[in-house]
Amino acid sequence: MALIVQKYGGTSVGTVERIQAVADKVIETKKQGHQVVVVVSAMSGETDRLVSLAKSMSHTPTPRELDVLLSTGEQVTIALLSMALSEKKHPAVSFTGGQVHIRTDNSHNKARIVDIEAARVHKALNDGNIVVIAGFQGIDEDGNITTLGRGGSDTTAVAMAAALNADECRIYTDVDGVYTADPRIVEDAQRMPVITYEEMLEMASLGSKVLQIRSVEFARKYNVNLRVLSSFEDGPGTLITDEDENMEAALISGIAHNRDEAKLTIVGVPDQPGIASQILGPIADANIEVDMIVQNVGLDNTTDFTFTVNRADFDKALKILEKTSTEIGAKDVSGDNKIAKVSVVGVGMRSHAGIASKMFKALADEGINIQMISTSEIKVSVVLAEKYLELGVRTLHSAFGLENGVLSETN
Repeated sequence: MALIVQKYGGTSVGTVERIQAVADKVIETKKQGHQVVVVVSAMSGETDRLVSLAKSMSHTPTPRELDVLLSTGEQVTIALLSMALSEKKHPAVSFTGGQVHIRTDNSHNKARIVDIEAARVHKALNDGNIVVIAGFQGIDEDGNITTLGRGGSDTTAVAMAAALNADECRIYTDVDGVYTADPRIVEDAQRMPVITYEEMLEMASLGSKVLQIRSVEFARKYNVNLRVLSSFEDGPGTLITDEDENMEAALISGIAHNRDEAKLTIVGVPDQPGIASQILGPIADANIEVDMIVQNVGLDNTTDFTFTVNRADFDKALKILEKTSTEIGAKDVSGDNKIAKVSVVGVGMRSHAGIASKMFKALADEGINIQMISTSEIKVSVVLAEKYLELGVRTLHSAFGLENGVLSETN
């Protein structure tokens, strides 16, 4: 008998009718002879409603009380789904994060899971129940309710699968798998049957919104087989798993993109040791994450320093950089919040030369200028003007033949 963990997001449980449909899917899995643990999010729009309520009481609600409030969204869902399952003659029991001892650190609103006690869940399963667990939440060592941040229910599901030694963790979403590119941009994007943890981590960090990145990190750490499936239609989905020596190494698995980028440049910086720290230190102190960095050395012992941040942090970062510029005697500061990042990802890049040059040529042939470049073992990312984003994605998808499925070294 296999143990399957299923996770359903807010859209999947957004109405009473959809909760009933989820109950039918869970029962179908149970009838196949499996033990089933279900992790659910709050109903679609509920978390936003609760945040709005909190803001009506306080412009800056205390993090502890905000977590107490936000955790109630998932509790509504677990109770309704358990009722639906029981009404359909399949015993079910619901648990909050605290009731199954999902222990986290004490970072309210963005807590990280430290440990899970699986004994209570195992007992409920062995008693013949379907177990329904609230995602997105846990308790710290002092018994305070905590939440895991946006997308935290994915992490809850993977962590439960690891703690229970489940055979598979299935993430049900509004898409039927992971695609070679965003189907809204590329009409002939293909669903990938299999992708490695490493590739999925890159895709998630580079803009793919299918899975929360922490859930993939958890899956890789504990070797949990993840499968992304549609809540609304049947199909095999996409399996996310460890790289297998028998798996054909994809040269390029997919094209990821991110619109939420902004670029800042400080010109005429004295070229001396420690200058990068002087520039980026105040940015880090303001809790602004820096992505890509390029530094050029000039002829007059000065350097130009360019980096990217999330577009939401652009104005804040620009003000900090202008202050830093005055302090270190730089010549000028400029910014551009109309850029985007496009990336090609594939484990086969480790052993195959020429991917970057092919990427650059394809973009050049379309008249798309590359502003910045970043590489790793399995990805090449470029920054370009936002107006060229969709053309760039389609161009690269076609250049690497992804409309015919993932290209491997044996194709």
